Amino acid sequence: MKYELVIVLDFGGQYNQLIARRVRDLNVYCEVMSYKTPISEIKEKKPVGIIFTGGPNSVYLDASPTITKEIFDLDIPILGICYGSQLMAHILGGKVAPAEKSEYGKTLVSFDKTSLMFGDIPEKSIAWMSHTDRIERVPDGFRITAHTDACPVAAMENPEKKLYAVQFHPEVQHTEYGSAILRSFLYNVCKTKGDWSMKNYAETAVNDVRRKVGDGKVLLALSGGVDSSVLAALLSKAVGNRLTCIFVDHGLLRKNEGDEVEAAFKDRDLNFVRVDASERFLSKLKDITDPESKRKIIGEEFIRVFEDEAKKIGKVDYFAQGTIYPDVIESGSGDAAVIKSHHNVGGLPDYVDFKEIIEPLRLLFKDEVRRLGEELGLPDYLVWRQPFPGPGLAIRIIGDITEEKIHILQDADYIFREEIAKAGLDRTINQYFAVLTSMRSVGVMGDFRTYDYTLALRAVTTTDFMTADFARIPYDVLSTVSARIVNEVSGINRITYDITTKPPSTIEWE
Repeated sequence: MKYELVIVLDFGGQYNQLIARRVRDLNVYCEVMSYKTPISEIKEKKPVGIIFTGGPNSVYLDASPTITKEIFDLDIPILGICYGSQLMAHILGGKVAPAEKSEYGKTLVSFDKTSLMFGDIPEKSIAWMSHTDRIERVPDGFRITAHTDACPVAAMENPEKKLYAVQFHPEVQHTEYGSAILRSFLYNVCKTKGDWSMKNYAETAVNDVRRKVGDGKVLLALSGGVDSSVLAALLSKAVGNRLTCIFVDHGLLRKNEGDEVEAAFKDRDLNFVRVDASERFLSKLKDITDPESKRKIIGEEFIRVFEDEAKKIGKVDYFAQGTIYPDVIESGSGDAAVIKSHHNVGGLPDYVDFKEIIEPLRLLFKDEVRRLGEELGLPDYLVWRQPFPGPGLAIRIIGDITEEKIHILQDADYIFREEIAKAGLDRTINQYFAVLTSMRSVGVMGDFRTYDYTLALRAVTTTDFMTADFARIPYDVLSTVSARIVNEVSGINRITYDITTKPPSTIEWE
């Protein structure tokens, strides 16, 4: 894909993906690569700019991530952030040492507005700091362009060499003018045109799939989630009815979800196969209470069901997966530990007769996938669907799973999500759902004593799903949700709201 490219070189920073997302938000295409990437490969990609990420190490220690000095002689603009700024100073002959006073959090920074980087922001503003080392002497040819009370070099630059560095993190929301600073680097320093847009990407991706697949047939396991739904829409536009989507309904979806997925795709130019396997899954899950066992059983049974349906289709040329860019990065980047070895539907290719896997979304972040879905005309209820685990409600029902519990949770969860939407909170809360606990307690309904289930509500705000805070839902909304659920859903007499963050808790309960 022929777009202007900015490369984010990852030195182990926790914000590597966030930097790339911020750059793309400014209409410049960006990829994250390891600092170990050979210089020859970087040159071959012809980037218009390079960004060094932060990282937890000290640049003067022998085992710390580093890079060859040759990269500074490529005549490609470079922006160093946090550890990246210190690394630039260290390699080019400056001095980095432990700071007399560490800086963490929001910090007032004074900027030199004659710099190309800071001409469009106020002389003083708040930026997010997170460092224990600092630059004490800038390399020859550099000048200081920002400082704080505790940090004499909060930014430095060598305009002649197109080298820029900031000690703070412009990519995080806590830095007041972070986006403006990144924009200045991209447009004032790198001279980018800003040719990355979802409309352009959609056209390019459709043409690329059409060219690759030719007259071949494509098979997709359609879960009904955002990624697979957007992928189905993209493939349909590219190859039409040479695409077959198999939608395995395991009976553990949210209320009306199976029908919504079918309605979204039944009139599109593709072959849509819906398999009602709810009884098959429920029988396999009978008396199973351990969450990992639930996951394993559902994963294995999904493969068996999919295999049975795929055999009816026969040979296909391509198997499509909804892999997205965070999956690619999390499969191993830089010196970071492998978070997950990504495989969208574990094991499926071993049971499907195909010649190649295609992953048309692998360059996109989740928010970009949603924008692509809008560009392709998918309905809002699919594009903005809440994240949903593959095992579905099986891991939102604590303890054993019964048909009755599934219906109870579907109804309660539906009310919660409906009221969140009515309150206009559905785009500001990143994930929200109900959990049916195994705890039962005494209650009073009219003149009668009850002994029914306790329902937990979970709602979080997050930028990356690696950390999350509980959402501050207004009390009147929670009150309405609680009243509706206990009055409309039989079997529940107590509602709790989960106010723990991640960490220490996870977002899901199981």
